[in-house]
Amino acid sequence: MTLEPLNTLIASDMKAVDKVIRDSLYSDVALVRQVAEYIIASGGKRLRPALLLLAAGALGYQGSRHHDLAAVIEFIHTATLLHDDVVDESALRRGRGTANALFGNAASVLVGDFLYSRAFQMMVAVDDMRVMRVLSNATNIIAEGEVLQLMNCHDADVDESRYMAVIHYKTAKLFEAAAQLGGILGGATADQEQALARYGMHLGTAFQLIDDVLDYSGSEADTGKHLGDDLAEGKPTLPLIYVMQRGAPEQAACVRKAIENGGRDDFLAVLAAIHASQALDYARARATEEARLARAAISGLGDSNYKEALLELTFFAVERNH
Repeated sequence: MTLEPLNTLIASDMKAVDKVIRDSLYSDVALVRQVAEYIIASGGKRLRPALLLLAAGALGYQGSRHHDLAAVIEFIHTATLLHDDVVDESALRRGRGTANALFGNAASVLVGDFLYSRAFQMMVAVDDMRVMRVLSNATNIIAEGEVLQLMNCHDADVDESRYMAVIHYKTAKLFEAAAQLGGILGGATADQEQALARYGMHLGTAFQLIDDVLDYSGSEADTGKHLGDDLAEGKPTLPLIYVMQRGAPEQAACVRKAIENGGRDDFLAVLAAIHASQALDYARARATEEARLARAAISGLGDSNYKEALLELTFFAVERNH
């Protein structure tokens, strides 16, 4: 499954969003421009801005403010990536060297701050208090999610509920905000707005769960990152939690040791334990259920090509290989 039909549907809108992004990246400081343009141009699916465009389209929105807010969403996401890669000491993202690997940690953090502040400048220019409330709340929760994840690193006692809280805060919240903002722009009723927010939350959760699966089953050429990065950082993601809770004692002990120590020394043994315990099947099943809940959330929206694309996106979230 590919995103080609979806991309075709919103191609003209996404072109307008790209122009907003390019225009808004300008800074008199050359290094700001250089780092920001590098990370923005490094690929990615642009799912979060696409989600805002599709939600607005599903409500029949006819203006142009969705282009500005889609760019805001992308800037917030990009800022989190810059900061994430510094915290995680990552060297590869989307098949290219990370900004921190190329330009250094200090430049990455500070340009991430620039993108956050530029996003808020653009948000204020829209001059809609509901929009500002959704985005300011989302950025705060995302930051809390980053700290929650940091607290969980090398903690082999993290259970599924604690890990799902990290996903909801760190990843799903921006999906939720993007879909909700599309609804606000489209004049959604309170019920429609909340339905789109729930859709985004469940979709974002499904995406993250599949990312967890791909960290132990994907191809580096497809994912654009090193397999086992999460393990190397001591992150107890759902497949690892499943092995510790439901695997054989020796499997659980192996995973626990790997999480507590970090690094890649035990990667092959952990990988064997994950496959032997069917942990990936469990994580995929959880992602499939989240995708189903996302579809159910927008069942009451009127039929349109945009709604169909939103529904198709839930299948892509689970079936993708990158």
